[in-house]
Amino acid sequence: MLLSRIRPLRMPRSTPTFSRAIQSLVAATLLAAGVLAVTGCNHSHKADVLATVNGKPIMKSDVDMVYDTTVGNQAQKPSKVQSEIVRLNILRQLIDQKILMQRAAKMHLVASDQDVNSRLNEIKAPFTAEQFQERLDQNHLTLDALKREIRTNLTEEKLFNKEINSKIDITDGQIAEYYKEHTAEFNVAQPQYHLAQILVTNIPGNPQQAGNLQNSKAMNDAEARKKIQMLLTRLQNGDDFATLATNFSENPENASNGGDMGYITEDTLKTDPEVYNAIKKLMPGEITGILPTYATAAHKKVIGYAIYKLLDKENAGQRDLSDPRVQQAIRQRLRQSRAQLLKDAYIEMLRDQAHVENFYADQIFKEGAK
Repeated sequence: MLLSRIRPLRMPRSTPTFSRAIQSLVAATLLAAGVLAVTGCNHSHKADVLATVNGKPIMKSDVDMVYDTTVGNQAQKPSKVQSEIVRLNILRQLIDQKILMQRAAKMHLVASDQDVNSRLNEIKAPFTAEQFQERLDQNHLTLDALKREIRTNLTEEKLFNKEINSKIDITDGQIAEYYKEHTAEFNVAQPQYHLAQILVTNIPGNPQQAGNLQNSKAMNDAEARKKIQMLLTRLQNGDDFATLATNFSENPENASNGGDMGYITEDTLKTDPEVYNAIKKLMPGEITGILPTYATAAHKKVIGYAIYKLLDKENAGQRDLSDPRVQQAIRQRLRQSRAQLLKDAYIEMLRDQAHVENFYADQIFKEGAK
């Protein structure tokens, strides 16, 4: 769980799937850190204590839980050496987490029970009690462990907002300088279409792998036609596109993002003339009718049906600095890079001030030297 931040994330447009909700909860808890300087220790300690931070223990059970969540479902089990490398990395990151939590406690920024329960309810909202428990089991989590993750994330949000984000001020001059140095990045070579998709396939499959919140999967062409028609009717009656995609679309790559496909170039769209001809007629906010999806462009075998929504369209040409979208994009890039720099510096500072004893690293090194 804690190592899930290593994998790339996409922010959902609407209610996230359980796994992505968990990922987004813990993504902020682990900073990408270099080698942690630790103090070797020769005095005795309990066998189930792998490290201490300012005298506070990190237990073997804490590392085991993260290890099981990260490696437990893999078909090929790691070797002993690989396993120890993973555990060392987990422990190093738990040390960083402990340092941050201690700092937050000192500044009275620890998330309250009310904050934790509010976020927990947001995660539980799309599921029945049985579905929620099933997803906890799939992620090797208990409810208490999930609450701890939530508290950690919320606490670090508060800490970083106070210590880092509040100190970042992006000026108009910095935006102009960035634009001057990266003008070519804002030259759109051809029109681009920002699309969202609801896809239903007629290929039988495991409903758990459909990628949507309802585990909804058509098993044949008749079911696929019926399902996509139902979704089109709901859209025409005013239902939200992103919500329907999250709950029913069978494209695991974008269902959890409300069907958001990002920007697609005109040349790419033209590889499917039927889709392109339908989309080019739309105004932003409008949807297509039901369109067939083919196995390949060359072989017109229908494997499913899709509905597309045009979210936005960008014409070809140079984007000027006066364009609010350009300014917003630059501001966001500068803010993110500045925040990452400050976070890295911040965690290094806190490490320097902390007293860390990593008994597990000490043990591995001594055994390896024999």
